[in-house]
Amino acid sequence: MTAVVLVTATLVTGVVVREWGVPAAADPLDKGPVVLVPGHGGARDVLNGLAFRLRIVGRPSVVMTLPEHGTGDLRAQAAAIDRTVRDLLRHGATTVDLIGFSSGGVAVWQYLATGRTAPAVRRVVTLGSPLRGTQVAAAATVLAPETCEQACRQLAPGSALLTDLATRPRPAVPWLSVWTDADEVVVPPDSAALPGVAAVRLQAICPAARTPHASLPGSRLVVGLVLRALGTRPLPRPTEADCVTLHSEGVGWPVLVGTE
Repeated sequence: MTAVVLVTATLVTGVVVREWGVPAAADPLDKGPVVLVPGHGGARDVLNGLAFRLRIVGRPSVVMTLPEHGTGDLRAQAAAIDRTVRDLLRHGATTVDLIGFSSGGVAVWQYLATGRTAPAVRRVVTLGSPLRGTQVAAAATVLAPETCEQACRQLAPGSALLTDLATRPRPAVPWLSVWTDADEVVVPPDSAALPGVAAVRLQAICPAARTPHASLPGSRLVVGLVLRALGTRPLPRPTEADCVTLHSEGVGWPVLVGTE
């Protein structure tokens, strides 16, 4: 009987360790599945093309469904990312890469700061994410407070959430922030450029690019950048000489979402 109890206790303990334990640090050469996090409103379709392109090159990809359609507390969204990553680890993944679009990138940042499974994250890409806030949210809190849900208020420059994140050390994970001069949602657009995080402005690669906010995940140029960023080489530091090549690397998925 004692032996049975000991075996049972060991099994239960093993389950607890797998269920709640902090994972080992990600192996930088181990390319696991990719989790894509939508922005405010939670629309998944804008990320489906990018997920499809990743699957073509052999990267299993999951587009998240966010609680409250991505309009609620960004800390709750970060907790949802934590659960998604834990589920992938339970099913055999040892590392995970993250892509956050728009406010989804801020949720990713919050997750990196507080998520229990964050050590398993190998690389991060954020697309048009207001990492230092956006004046659009600040204006909405004043002019249309009834339409500015909690996530909207948290995206106003100087919010308690952004202030807290800004005071924390930057996550020790390769992180590329991609942004566009033509962004009409992230105002000013360079709010996506966070000190301590590698940043790429699309117009520094292709000066004629006019990619607006919503078209970022579907831009061939962006897809090419994402594919490079989620590889095993150092994060890309492209120049104008890479414009045509990156566009060609981004081809291979439905172009209905955007073709910039």
